[in-house]
Amino acid sequence: MIINTFKYYILDALKSLKRNITISLASAITVTITLFIMGIFLILMENVNLGMNNIQSQIEIKAFLKDEISSEEQENIGQELKVISGVKDIEFEDKAKALEKFSEQISEDNSSLLDNYSSSNNPLPNSYIVKLENPEISEQVISSIKNIDGIESVGTDKEFTDKIVSISKNIKWFGLSLFILLTAISVFLISNTIKLAIYSRRREIGIMKFVGATDWFIRWPFIIEGAVIGLVGAVSANVLVYSLYKIVFIKINESLLLVNLISPSYVTQTLQWQFILAGVVIGGLGSSLSLFKFLKV
Repeated sequence: MIINTFKYYILDALKSLKRNITISLASAITVTITLFIMGIFLILMENVNLGMNNIQSQIEIKAFLKDEISSEEQENIGQELKVISGVKDIEFEDKAKALEKFSEQISEDNSSLLDNYSSSNNPLPNSYIVKLENPEISEQVISSIKNIDGIESVGTDKEFTDKIVSISKNIKWFGLSLFILLTAISVFLISNTIKLAIYSRRREIGIMKFVGATDWFIRWPFIIEGAVIGLVGAVSANVLVYSLYKIVFIKINESLLLVNLISPSYVTQTLQWQFILAGVVIGGLGSSLSLFKFLKV
């Protein structure tokens, strides 16, 4: 009995889609456009977050060691650094390596500054390069490092770190706000388009109510119809987003080799299911909500 009833709902929904093909296509196109815009925005935010994460992963703290400490004390300091909360990894940099890196960083005009220095009179100290799990906790990590015996000083680009943290927070809040706004606009547009489809069948709904059909008996075919429209729109939007992003991805990788972007497979492996779920839910929910007015007969 339940199977037959559900079969009736599906067949009735498919007949309605065929009978109202123009409005159904308009609804599907609305879903496609709104989810396409949403998809472009999500990919943009994913790439921005990826770029920010790459920058954040390069933020480091340098713990400079006192010259008089022994090798054993040096190793103990490394062990203490590893267990500090928020420290992702540490790397030891000896005096020779520090001098080599410094000579590579200074300009040719200032290269004479190092003419009188060599391994025998290297003025640079040994140090540990500390990488963080999250730049937002840099202050706590620096405070913990300063309390370790054998640490001469701690070096960090605080201004740069603070700026990166601030930009990252602003991007997240902006992304969340825009996502909520786009979702609200999408639901509004899709619901109103579906409402037009239901409005054209208001007489049919009134007759069904008059002969004693329950609200849910009337509602289910419309919900299924809306879900099918949402599914078609979601698949179409996914194909468009994938095609466009793949072209952009290839072009950028050809011209900007150092730019790291998320793979187009993200659209087919992750975004596709989000699109389908969003399309089906919004389509079905939009149909159900739009029916309330017409069921009050």
